[in-house]
Amino acid sequence: MKGAVNPFAGDKDREQIWEMLVRRDIEAFVSQDWSLVADDFDELRFLGIHAHNDRDPDKWDAGFPTLISYRDEWLRQAAESAAVEYAESLADGIFRATNLSVIDITGDVAFARKKFDGTIAKKDGTVDRLNWQTLYFCRREGARWKITGFVGYMAYR
Repeated sequence: MKGAVNPFAGDKDREQIWEMLVRRDIEAFVSQDWSLVADDFDELRFLGIHAHNDRDPDKWDAGFPTLISYRDEWLRQAAESAAVEYAESLADGIFRATNLSVIDITGDVAFARKKFDGTIAKKDGTVDRLNWQTLYFCRREGARWKITGFVGYMAYR
């Protein structure tokens, strides 16, 4: 990813969380390689809430009650993206649309806000629009941060 600079360089915890939620996630997604991110999750505590791009929490659900259910959907989306003919690097396009600039840490718990807002050009002249946000919940396990859950696919703009 061209220009992929971690904005939290020098802040060990936030730097590690950013690497996990941005760089490693994009690299794994583009290469359709779950093994690159599998160890970033706390499988026993994991819960993924699906917001269905709706601002009303009454319409959200526990769309990913297990890590396996999330992994399967993540791999499906990665394969779907890989089948598209982009006019630019998919990794660069996703990175350009990604903003993770706020990570709150209280003790061994972190709350990160990742926003997607941008487009990726396709060879046919159209674009893929990225426009959602995800709230991640992480917990420090020893010297390492792991994802315990998220509220994802939330309306953004």
